[in-house]
This record gives sequence, structure tokens and C-alpha cells, in this order.
Amino acid sequence: MKIDDLVRRAEELIQLGLKAKQTNKGRNQSIWVECEIFYTFRASSLSFLSNIFSAQHCYYTEFSKTVDAPHLDKTESGIGIIKAVKNELEGGWLTSAKGLISAEIFSDFIEMADHLLSENYKDAAAVTLGSVLEEHLRTLASINGVETKYEKDGKLLPKKADRINADLAGANIYTKLDQKNVTAWLGLRNSAAHGQYDLYTLDQVKIMRSSLVDFMARNS
Repeated sequence: MKIDDLVRRAEELIQLGLKAKQTNKGRNQSIWVECEIFYTFRASSLSFLSNIFSAQHCYYTEFSKTVDAPHLDKTESGIGIIKAVKNELEGGWLTSAKGLISAEIFSDFIEMADHLLSENYKDAAAVTLGSVLEEHLRTLASINGVETKYEKDGKLLPKKADRINADLAGANIYTKLDQKNVTAWLGLRNSAAHGQYDLYTLDQVKIMRSSLVDFMARNS
């Protein structure tokens, strides 16, 4: 799902919130909130906010706390929160902020991997680069509306990196060739993490490092 799709979904939720507000057409016009529509608006909005941000983000917590009953003021507060999110999506702020934060963190870890490689610590470097790769995949998924969790037995569980890789390629966020490269890098990382150090060489980790940086630059 692209940013345009998220903006469109935000607008749908705004319209749903407005639909929950019912007007009496009689002499004494009054407005009340239709319970069934309100709770649909609330559940759908919380799901939307959780997918874009997280259950710990201020937008989610504020919506969950404030929009908790089918009252007019609470419904209008919910509409206002979704409008604020929509404005940030349209302005590109959400994408830019996540990108800046991720870039700073990733830069530190790449420098760490470079130091490890300079000391010929190929195994630690492979694990570090693998962590950078997995976090980048999750960031790409979050920004593009690709689910990073799945439901099992009523619980939300994080998807494995291989599944996110397939989902991103399937959503045309990057190419099938990139998908194959990511699969190979994840395989190398897994070998390092499981102590299978003879399955790859120092040169292969160095190639992974340069290719990973190029991949992240093209898919930022």
C-alpha cells in the first residue's frame, strides 16, 4: 500500500466518522451519534493508526483514550485526529521523519560493520549487517503500508524477514531481483547467527555490505 492509498483510507475514515453523526431534521434540529457506525469508526481507525505508527504512538493512544464512547464531542475529536494524520501523510512528513531516523541509526551500524570488517571479524559483521537489513525491510513495509505482523490464535505476531521481503516484492516496492538478493543476504546472516561460519567468506560479507548500502539507497 502506497502513501496515496493511506491518504485515501484516512479520508474514508473521516467520512465514516462524519456518517456516525446523525441530524434530526425536525424543528429543533439536534445531532446525535449512531452507536454502530461509531464503533466501526473507532475500531477501523485504531487498526489504521496501529498499522501506520504503533500502539505506543501518541496518535494511537490519544485516539484510544479520547474516542471511547459514542458521544458527539468524542466523535469529532476522533475525526480531528484522523485529519491530522491525513495532513501529515499528504505533506510527506511521516515518510521523511521515519527516513531520517532510520538513516541515522543505520549509518551507525554500517560504521560498526565497517570496523568489524577492517579487523576481519566477518561473523560479527554479518550479524550486524543482517540486523540493518531486517530493520530496513520493516521500515520500508511500515512506510508503504505492508503488514509486518500477522494474527495467530488471537495474537499479533511479527512476520519473519523472509516473509516481509516477499510481501514487499509482491507489492512492487522493489524488484524480484532485489528480492533474490535480500534472500541471499538473510541466508548469510542466518548462517552467522547459527554459528555456520564455514558457509561464507570474509569477501562475501564485504560484498554484502556494499550491495546492502546500494539497495538501501535505491529503496529508502
